[in-house]
Amino acid sequence: MATTTPAGVRAHAKRGGAAPDGAPMTHRQIMEALSGLLLGMFAAILSSTIVTNALPEIINDLGGGQSAYTWVVTASLLAMTASTPLWGKLADLVSKKALVQIALIVYVVGSIVAGLAQNPAMLISARVIQGLGAGGLSALAQIIMAAMISPRERGRYSGYLGATFAVATVGGPLLGGVITDTSWLGWRWCLYVGVPFAVIALIVLQKTLHLPVVKRKVKVDWIGAFFVTAAVCLLLIWVTFADDKYDWMSWQTGVMVGGAILLALIFCFVETKASEPIIPLRLFKNRTITLASLASLFVGTAMFAGTVYFSQYFQLARDKSPTMSGVMTIPMIGGLFVSSTVSGQIITKTGKWKAWLLAGGVLLTAGLGLLSTMRYDTPYWHIAIFMALMGLGVGMMMQNLVLCTQNQVAPNDLGAASSVVTFFRSLGGAVGVSVLGSVMSTRISHYASDTIGSLSPQEQQAAAQAAGGSSIPDMDLLPPGIREWLESAYGHGIADIFLYVAPIAFLAFIVTLFIKEVPLRTSGALAQAAEASAETAPAAAPAPAEATTQAGTAPEPVPAGVAASVAGTGPEGTQRLAAVATAAPAATFEQPSSGGIPVRGFVRGAESAPVPQAAVTLISLAGRQLGRSVAQGDGSYGIDAPSAGSYVLIASADGYQPQASTIVVNDEPVSYDILLSGTSGLTGLVRAVETGLPVKDAMVVVTDVRGDLLATQGTGEQGDFSFAELVPGTVTVAVNAAGYRPRALPVEVGGTGITRVEVDLDSGAQVQGVVRAPQGPLADARVTLVDAAGNVVGTARTGTDGAYAFSDLDGGEYTVIATGYPPVATSLTVNGRGVDDHDIELAHPGE
Repeated sequence: MATTTPAGVRAHAKRGGAAPDGAPMTHRQIMEALSGLLLGMFAAILSSTIVTNALPEIINDLGGGQSAYTWVVTASLLAMTASTPLWGKLADLVSKKALVQIALIVYVVGSIVAGLAQNPAMLISARVIQGLGAGGLSALAQIIMAAMISPRERGRYSGYLGATFAVATVGGPLLGGVITDTSWLGWRWCLYVGVPFAVIALIVLQKTLHLPVVKRKVKVDWIGAFFVTAAVCLLLIWVTFADDKYDWMSWQTGVMVGGAILLALIFCFVETKASEPIIPLRLFKNRTITLASLASLFVGTAMFAGTVYFSQYFQLARDKSPTMSGVMTIPMIGGLFVSSTVSGQIITKTGKWKAWLLAGGVLLTAGLGLLSTMRYDTPYWHIAIFMALMGLGVGMMMQNLVLCTQNQVAPNDLGAASSVVTFFRSLGGAVGVSVLGSVMSTRISHYASDTIGSLSPQEQQAAAQAAGGSSIPDMDLLPPGIREWLESAYGHGIADIFLYVAPIAFLAFIVTLFIKEVPLRTSGALAQAAEASAETAPAAAPAPAEATTQAGTAPEPVPAGVAASVAGTGPEGTQRLAAVATAAPAATFEQPSSGGIPVRGFVRGAESAPVPQAAVTLISLAGRQLGRSVAQGDGSYGIDAPSAGSYVLIASADGYQPQASTIVVNDEPVSYDILLSGTSGLTGLVRAVETGLPVKDAMVVVTDVRGDLLATQGTGEQGDFSFAELVPGTVTVAVNAAGYRPRALPVEVGGTGITRVEVDLDSGAQVQGVVRAPQGPLADARVTLVDAAGNVVGTARTGTDGAYAFSDLDGGEYTVIATGYPPVATSLTVNGRGVDDHDIELAHPGE
């Protein structure tokens, strides 16, 4: 969508952030706005990864066991999961900038409380607060990026987000290990270290992030937020204590699972009645959103459950320090860094994203499957390769699942849709960590009991005491024989986690197979706002019954020809047509009150020529029509805005592409000129080279530079074809016809007027026939066609009916050689459309 920015708006845009009129931002503006977001994301990711290698020592110091270890991780994921939809919905209602700053403040408070923890319960509670802040940061970073950057360009910047994720994930364990191993610091500083980054992010965001705020009445669905939180909490409490406090098949399981299902059903019912639902259930009518959410659930399970327990493997199964434990996970993070960055750059260049999802699913499944084979004494370079494969898979899937979802929704649903995918990813991670933490404890006990017989009676007694407690053992205090026995049990038990997670990753791959690849939009959410906001107009007041959106017709406020002027422009043209066709239903028309603020200007076309009779419509950002004007003979128009604020100005005229722009009206009259682009057409003639005669019924196909089909048509009696309303630019015209060789040529469609092209086709004669033997048609006979100069033109093998054929031949003398029995050579002359029924008889010698 082309937009024109008033001088006052340009001045605002230069301060950084998004231009309020939806104009595309420069790379510098985007990077300035992203800097604070990336710092906030770095702090949030650092808070989770920096404690990973310190957790065994933290839990041991606070007197917790394996259950506390799991809950320190799960509590943060639970808070992220439950709060993500709420953050996402709030982003659609209030200032995104204010929300991300609130999320940073919540994160800082949680970090400080966590650093002061005196027991596992206090630490877990503080992790809940941290999770609330991290949930807001993870959801809002994606939402703000989508608001500023088009899906086509977003891959490039998602790569920066992936790089930040990788650096924080690499630096976190390393920094956490160093802090934990440093006696004068201690593990508590692992929880404080993210605070300075969060404070810096707050300051940077205040200076660099400038997004337009759409002021409207806010009504938060608190009831829905309560029920979705209750359902998720009850589900996670069940999976955490199952197989520990009670059996998987028990009355407690029945009560908790039944309660979670009941709460989820109540949540769905509440969402159908809420005016501003937390998760709009209508989003799941979109196949891509549904499948991407399901795939995110599986990816989250594989990603979180697979990575959380690496620190226990390296420290407890391989006797490494917290610092070395972080160093040893670098291959996985390196794979994530490379795949997220490279895939983002290539997606921006090509616009193709599904292949990366599929490749990521394969690599993630393969990496997890291979990791399930590791033991306490597996060579590290094997594990490094397996972790790298896993990291490559996660990097290709995680960001691109969000990308394909954001590409499917209108700007007013951007926050909710983005948070839905993040919600399911966090839910999968929280459930996976809880379930597999319990499973891991069971498997470790199983392998320990199976191998305890290899120890001496005295060692068996000491081993039973070491493994019998609920706390995590300190390997350095165990004798060598018992240590190796317990390391083996931990190595095998943790490897089983990856064995159980690999099929879940494979399910994610299967789901992505069914996601349809839709071309990425080339405008960001703010740039689409003028079009997308108009879609809410029917909700305010239905369009007249006689108004339709069929080709060539539109609601009353749109002049005749507007629909036709957009037809054939592809997905973006369709969106523009929807915006114009629904922008101003007659039932919502309001005449501005006297004393309105004048908006005046001229509607011009090519070379600044006036466009008389152009329809100019002023609508609010909520989609309500506020005024309408028809351009005079000199192209001038005039509309009164009811008050200061932001509005959408839509102009359309027969023979021109519709134009929508956002304008900012202050207390003074606004002068605003509108430039309309003329529609373009393509006509042509298809002729035969030899005769110069027109070729009837030739198929003409027009594709864009990416190979996407724009239009097709067969030629008429005079070999003519004609396409109207093509988007200006370079296209490819391909022509094929029976008896002629196909031809393709590039054509530059002008910005206005009709582009004419003539296509000459060379004759493409054919030779066909049947190879026969005494008993009938001969299958699998080899037929070779040789031209007059002795060059082999082609070879073919006969089918079960003995038939063969050669096509696209020049006229002239040829020799046909058939083998299978003793060879037979025949000559023939090809003219015009070729030779039919050139049958060949083969026989044994003497017959």
